[in-house]
Amino acid sequence: MDRRSFLRVSALAGTVVVSGTAAAQAGPRTPDWAALARGLEGRLIRPGDSSYDQARRVFNTAYDAVRPAAVAYCKNPADVAECVSFARKFGVPVTSRSGGHSYAGWSTGPGLVIDVSPMSKVSYSGGHATVGAGARLVDVYSKLAAHGVSIPAGSCPTVGVAGLTLGGGIGVVSRKYGLTCDVLESAQIVTADGRLLTASATANPDLYWASRGGGGGNFGVATSFTFRTHTTRDVTVFFLHWSWAKAAAVLKAWQAWAPSAPDALWSNLHLNHDPSLDVMVGGLYVGGKAGCEALLQKLVDRVGAGPSSRFVKQSPYDHAMMVMAGCSSLSVAQCHRPGTLPGQNASGQLVRDSFSAKSHIAYTPLSAAGIKTLVAQVAAGGRHSVLLDALGGAVGRVRPDATAFPHRQALYTVQYYSHFAGAAAWTRAAHAAMRPFFGDHAYVNYIDPELKGWRQQYYGANAQRLAQVKAAYDPGRLFRLPQGV
Repeated sequence: MDRRSFLRVSALAGTVVVSGTAAAQAGPRTPDWAALARGLEGRLIRPGDSSYDQARRVFNTAYDAVRPAAVAYCKNPADVAECVSFARKFGVPVTSRSGGHSYAGWSTGPGLVIDVSPMSKVSYSGGHATVGAGARLVDVYSKLAAHGVSIPAGSCPTVGVAGLTLGGGIGVVSRKYGLTCDVLESAQIVTADGRLLTASATANPDLYWASRGGGGGNFGVATSFTFRTHTTRDVTVFFLHWSWAKAAAVLKAWQAWAPSAPDALWSNLHLNHDPSLDVMVGGLYVGGKAGCEALLQKLVDRVGAGPSSRFVKQSPYDHAMMVMAGCSSLSVAQCHRPGTLPGQNASGQLVRDSFSAKSHIAYTPLSAAGIKTLVAQVAAGGRHSVLLDALGGAVGRVRPDATAFPHRQALYTVQYYSHFAGAAAWTRAAHAAMRPFFGDHAYVNYIDPELKGWRQQYYGANAQRLAQVKAAYDPGRLFRLPQGV
């Protein structure tokens, strides 16, 4: 942060509580949006501006009807603090946004959207990466690859690093290197009183703990993260397909094989009906092709039948991340949403989606009856998938209370994902049908506005401590989510 920005944050930190108290006594006044625009180094976009329709839209087209009062593209933490002060002063609902991928649409809202996309710088020094909260995952991978390093993270290229990290961060090398939040060394966060705080093991350690799996949008607006990196090497990517007739056999074999495989191997299982029925096991092995083939053969032996198609190829690490992102034939610039606003790229070729999603987290293997039920749900009419991602390995060697992410002993995550007409009806039906088998556990980064008992499902025994952190850093609940801790 430059000196001007530092002084702005310091000044706001001293005044925001006073102005917020005065506003509370006098009642909300008409928001002075022009004054907010003048106070930002970044850009404030309002209804009627030429970029408004582009600025207000998030990844899921299901939320296109939401019309924020303003979207603030914040260039630095001082801009964020300015927005926080404004929201307190005028009683304006406030929402933070990084990549805009919230499954519940909570990256937007009717009030002020604080978009951190302009803060996207990625730098590296001595085993540590400092990443702006608005950086898109594809850019994080690409920029760190230039230094021969990376961090464990997900596969969706346009996801913002903030939401991914704050909710835990399950990804394609997490069994080898841990969750994204496991390599988080510190975060810069603007809290509800306008202060820019460092959260680390030694500075505000309770906020640091909560920021490692407690979910985005709860405790403040993150502006940057510092991660511990790992050195990259060639890896092997694989995709094996079976006919739908083998779905039950593959599911049974995969859940016995994937969570207990060597740490170097991460895999997922996709049961697809999108548009046709298909069974795919994909993944990544941190090692050479021969070692990967040997492990895959153990899966094939368990299935009792070879796949109908098989792709196994050794690859440079950065290209493997593009493969996992579905961008193997695209450039990094093309692996973005098209547009000219921060976070977009004029060369971008990725499109938005209309979908409904829910999740479970499996702590025990599915029984024969559970397997039969899940296969039947996928076979039902529509366009949908069930996506299973293996846990275990490094993820499971962290205590459930060491970070806010509690699901350390789980075997795998389960995501129900459906498109277009009838999507919500299918995800509800599939989720309900599988609840007797998976129980009540869910992943906060697949946030579900219809979920009952969500505190326990997302956070387990960590929920009470998260509520205490919330009370300490946002006692007035400026940051309000329908499922806010």
